[in-house]
Amino acid sequence: VHSELLPADKVAKVEVLMQQKPEKAKLAFVGDGINDAPVLGRADIGIAMGKCGTDVAKGAADIILTDDNFATIEKAIAGGRGIYENIRKSVLFLLSSNFGEIMTMLAAVLAGFLPPLKASHILWVNLITDSLPALALGADENDTEELMGQPPRKSRESLFAQGGLYCMLCYGVVIGSISLLAFLTVPYRELLVRGLPVSIDNIRKMLMVTSVLNKAQTHAFTVLGMSQLMHAIGMRDVNKSVFRMNHRNNPYMLASFVVGILLQVMVTEIPYFVELFGTSRLTLEEWGLLLLLSSMPLVVHELLVLSARLSGVQE
Repeated sequence: VHSELLPADKVAKVEVLMQQKPEKAKLAFVGDGINDAPVLGRADIGIAMGKCGTDVAKGAADIILTDDNFATIEKAIAGGRGIYENIRKSVLFLLSSNFGEIMTMLAAVLAGFLPPLKASHILWVNLITDSLPALALGADENDTEELMGQPPRKSRESLFAQGGLYCMLCYGVVIGSISLLAFLTVPYRELLVRGLPVSIDNIRKMLMVTSVLNKAQTHAFTVLGMSQLMHAIGMRDVNKSVFRMNHRNNPYMLASFVVGILLQVMVTEIPYFVELFGTSRLTLEEWGLLLLLSSMPLVVHELLVLSARLSGVQE
């Protein structure tokens, strides 16, 4: 930190610091006068005073402190990092969820099965089940201390950096796998009940039966919707166990989870919506099985957190 520089020394000092600083470091300059304008524009981050600063200084600065309080800089950085983190979480959540849908449909088509999901199912999940948790993630209250302890990110850093791409692919595969598993469980059980051998060809033939196909699609639809609700909870902080999160800090997430579950129950239990979406009513046993499958994203989340923690202890 350099302070009380003479006007003639400011530009020279900033030029020297800009050349000497490490590549990842950022140089900030705070000023309020006319002679500070060139330096405010030259520094990585120019900060001008809002109350006593000149219009020239404000125009050249990147940030204006409207209350002239230096402590506001820290609050602004924390707020900016929180906004970016929420945007990143929401985008990765939506991409991983949609990737899971793609994996479900693609794997079934490649195996020669009938589609696990109807068009109305996909629209329902994308417009209803996905949107509420994504909005809740966008309003999430982050751990400020944890965010401020991280080094500054590069200005051109991708949303997929720092494990973002791995996160999207990993959870997309998990969601797709359990949705497809739920879909195949129905014809598998039917084959066992009828005493027929379990094979890919027999599963294809069993899915030709309308009642079996509707039940199988209902299973896949339900698991897909509920697993994404579970996934949203873990996405609040990929580095922290869900048992260590303060869920009361985000009532929107709790509300979106409850509403999402109720909406999913509505389309499988209320006769009007059952007919509208072409689903089948589920028994309590089926709900228990599907709920267990839907919790797999949280199980994977806990395993990844535990693995990271054990790796940190070993290092």
